[in-house]
Amino acid sequence: MTAYAIAHIRPETMNEDILRYIEEIQATMDPFDGRFIVHGREVEVMEGSWPGTIVMIAFPALEAARAWYASPAYQALIPLRADHIAGDIILVDGVPPDYDAAKTAATLRTAAGL
Repeated sequence: MTAYAIAHIRPETMNEDILRYIEEIQATMDPFDGRFIVHGREVEVMEGSWPGTIVMIAFPALEAARAWYASPAYQALIPLRADHIAGDIILVDGVPPDYDAAKTAATLRTAAGL
C-alpha cells in the first residue's frame, strides 16, 4: 500500500544549504522508490489557515518511507533543511484502492453504539 512522507514547511529565505538539500534529496529517495507527488507548491486554503507550502513524497510502503527517513544519506541532509526551514514532517499509510469511507463510517458507528 502506498505510503507518504508529508511536510508542511514554512521557508523564510533561500540559501545555499536549502538549494543543496533540494539538489540532493532525490538521490536519497531513489533506493526506496520514493517520488515527489507535490514539491513546494503553494496551497489554496479552503478552510482554516495554512502558512507555507507542502511537500508530498510517495513510497511503495510505510516501511520504505521509514527506511528512507532513517537512511544515513537522508539523515546527512536533514540539517541543511532543518537549520533554515520551520516545518512539520509526518509519515502516513495511504488507503487501498478499494477503500470505502461509508464502510469506515459504519464500523465507527457500530463501535460508538450509534
